[in-house]
Amino acid sequence: MAVVSVSNYLSLLDEDQTELKSFSLEKLDTLVDEFWAEIASNSIDKIKKLSQNKQFPKHELASLVLSKVYYNLSDFRNSMEFALQSGSLFNVLSKSEYVETLLYKFIDEYIKLRNLSEKEPINSHLESIVMGMFDRCFKEGSYKQALGIAIEARRLDIIEKCISESGNVPSMLSYCLHICNSSVGNRHFRHSVLGILVNLHLAQEKPDYLNVIQCLIFLDNHIQVATILLSLIKKDEDSLLLAYQIGFDLFQNSTQQFLLNVRERLPQVDKKSTESKSSDSMDIDIDSGNTGDKQEKERLEKLHLILQGDISIGMNLEFLYRNCSTDMNILQSMKATSELHKGAIFYSGTLFANALMHAGTTRDSFLRSNLEWLYKSTHWTKFSAISSLGVINKGHIKESKTLLKTYLPGASVNATPYSESGALYALGLIHASHGEEIIDYLQEKLHINNAILHHGASLGLGLAAMASGRDDLYEDLKTILYNDDAISGEASGLAMGLVMLGSGSQKAIEEMLAYAHETQHEKTIRSLAMGLAFLMYGKEESADVLIEQMMSDKDPLLRYGGMYTVAMAYCGTGNNDALRKLLSVAVSDGNDSVRRAAVTCIGFVLSRQPEKCPKTIALLAESYNPHVRYGAAFALGIACAGTGQKDALDILKTLTTDTVGYVKQAAWISMAMVLIQTSKELVPEAESARKLFNTCISDKREDSMSKFGAVLAFGVIDAGGRNCNIQLHSPSGHKNMNTIVGIAGFLQFWYWFPMTHFMGLALTPTSIIGLNKNLEMPVFSFKSNCKPSYFSYPPESKASTQSQTKNIETVILSYSRKTKLQSSRSAMNIDQEMKEQKEKEEKEQKEKEDKEQKEKEEKEKEPVSERKQNPARVVPKQLQFVVFDDSRYQPIKKNPAIGIVMLKDLTPDVPEELVTKEKPEPKPDVGQQSGTHPSSSASNNTNNTSSSLPEPSTPEPFEFTE
Repeated sequence: MAVVSVSNYLSLLDEDQTELKSFSLEKLDTLVDEFWAEIASNSIDKIKKLSQNKQFPKHELASLVLSKVYYNLSDFRNSMEFALQSGSLFNVLSKSEYVETLLYKFIDEYIKLRNLSEKEPINSHLESIVMGMFDRCFKEGSYKQALGIAIEARRLDIIEKCISESGNVPSMLSYCLHICNSSVGNRHFRHSVLGILVNLHLAQEKPDYLNVIQCLIFLDNHIQVATILLSLIKKDEDSLLLAYQIGFDLFQNSTQQFLLNVRERLPQVDKKSTESKSSDSMDIDIDSGNTGDKQEKERLEKLHLILQGDISIGMNLEFLYRNCSTDMNILQSMKATSELHKGAIFYSGTLFANALMHAGTTRDSFLRSNLEWLYKSTHWTKFSAISSLGVINKGHIKESKTLLKTYLPGASVNATPYSESGALYALGLIHASHGEEIIDYLQEKLHINNAILHHGASLGLGLAAMASGRDDLYEDLKTILYNDDAISGEASGLAMGLVMLGSGSQKAIEEMLAYAHETQHEKTIRSLAMGLAFLMYGKEESADVLIEQMMSDKDPLLRYGGMYTVAMAYCGTGNNDALRKLLSVAVSDGNDSVRRAAVTCIGFVLSRQPEKCPKTIALLAESYNPHVRYGAAFALGIACAGTGQKDALDILKTLTTDTVGYVKQAAWISMAMVLIQTSKELVPEAESARKLFNTCISDKREDSMSKFGAVLAFGVIDAGGRNCNIQLHSPSGHKNMNTIVGIAGFLQFWYWFPMTHFMGLALTPTSIIGLNKNLEMPVFSFKSNCKPSYFSYPPESKASTQSQTKNIETVILSYSRKTKLQSSRSAMNIDQEMKEQKEKEEKEQKEKEDKEQKEKEEKEKEPVSERKQNPARVVPKQLQFVVFDDSRYQPIKKNPAIGIVMLKDLTPDVPEELVTKEKPEPKPDVGQQSGTHPSSSASNNTNNTSSSLPEPSTPEPFEFTE
């Protein structure tokens, strides 16, 4: 018989006998899910009294019944409280909806208590329930679920247990590393987890040293890195290749100071031998010494070369040089526009665009073929022109002084301080983050008593010594700062932050903040504000004190710097507190520049989660304040760089029709950042965007600021000869320091145009370069399992002179036209002309249809895969289609990323065929007159056939008749 009421059981609760009350509770426990409403309305207080009576033997059962009643009432707080009081009666192994729901609630509460900054004591019953949940996961084999809970609850012991007992330790280690990098917000706890991962990796029979090294980079543990490298080069050939691969990964993912520390921990090699070693030949002669046998010394010397960066920089330089595919017609069109408009904005914009388009390629043919145009540069425009050579020749470290010898201080009596200062800035751009060879020279130039030279030398020194943490350089720059000159102070404050990048030095913070409050120069204050932001690069919660101090400052320039401090400290973390601060300032601060910076910096914080950025700033992009809209555009460009994300492009396309010029400027540049290295086959907007840029530049009615943005957009979208991308994070989870700092510096072009050159730092060559054990490029290939058009170069634009030629050919003299009109008045002639015109239109239509049909057929015939030859252009999205199927060479890395890949030779006895190198040679200086202009003697560049425009064809012969 079905139970229709529990009133009879509830009545037993009024009895005096304990047995009857206990019987009632047992029955109610089984029926509570059906009759909870009746229990709640009639007897909940009676059951509470029994629960609170510790003398009552079934008081825990009473608590369990109450918990279930409150659960059905959706009062989860009381339900959890009474469930805790029920002790062991709350069975975590039960699969009921009640238990599952409360378990998640308990886990959330436990995680919340464990993450409080001020630790509160945790209820022992809550602890036992959560531990029971972990035991349940272990029994069911749900180790990843347990690991996720343990990471959120910050239980290091459980994390280690989850990995050790999983039965598949390598897989769990990789999973934990991924979760740790993408989800763990607290930097201190993340480092604790990484320390456990290192120990577990090294405890394996065959450790995954590539992952171990990634962890050690995060931990800044150069001692253990050096120990591992030294042990690997003493083993077999596979271990040697692995050591070299680790060296290349270290150079790609760590700072200049970290690499120097690693090299100092390794046995030293003969410096003269290392310096004389070129990337053309890796045959090394080693003198006798104390570092081991000859073979070990050779390996050690090659490892030093890798860690110095000489190999990586040289290979990237050669790749960009040999694969440069810049569309010179675009540059000539920009130059023509700059000649039609007065003012330096278009002139400078074309210089910047040329520098970005040829960044790292060493090709300066555009400058050499436009000498007269370059003669127009004066003063700070001259500074920008010379410093643009630093972007073009980025990485040409061995020949940097030779390239710029005419412009460097003291080299020419006709040189001006602007050209000399630009040359010093160019040296910094060439040696960015790799300035060991040039730092001393730049440091010397700080002692020349000239504020303009101090500007270029400070910027150059800051770039060359980036993240080196050298106190002597910091002190020299501080001396320049204390001169209290606006020109030199604008660079020195920024350079101090670059040298001490990521150090979080308390001394530097106090000194820079103090001087920012003392000086009256806005340029210096803004420079110091950005310098402070760079000091806190990657510091996360350690930067909170400085952030709060700068955000609450009465000076808007320091509040502006506070926004960038948030961006640098929390870049890529997606930290909710950081986003909350930025969003609050974006809608509340009284200064437009601060609000603009706050919105822009949202892009940095969300750079690892680009899909979230459009939703976050969608409303801000519709703000009434143009500065907020400007910031929203750049936030999208930063967070979604290189993704081709449609949601971001939709917002940016709307902003390109804004009524304010500088908002459109930001939209053009950001659109180029999002679309960089995308094709029209994958992202249809890639083709239309280029047309929009061109239309904006040629439209006479367009605002000058908007045109400047379109010019820079062309430079960004075709950066590095169309072989570079913008990646704020590497595939292994590391922040790309050069890119982050480069974009942050580039954004300061709002105040100072030469800062545009910082974008050169943000460009990463997208190539796969295979090297053998001798660090040479063998001939090998791999397969890309997708249509070539998906990731091909965009088609070259047509030269503007072609349309002019066509017009010349169809010109009719006015006298001839008059004669023709007089003689064609008859109806017969008119009908004949109409017939001819119709036939002509039909013919043109047929030709158009035939052309479209031919293109369609060619597209259909396109192969579904292609083979790439070493060195190969591979864009980030293409990597998922790459298969290494070469019969002779296989990567030592299981899943190679973009960059240098060490190859294992499967047939070492067969002679190797090497790739013929096309190493760029140093060219004479671009100019001699006043130290700014191209040398006519070196104006020919045989390596770039597209540098000159096509000659117009001669008119057809005609006969003049009356």
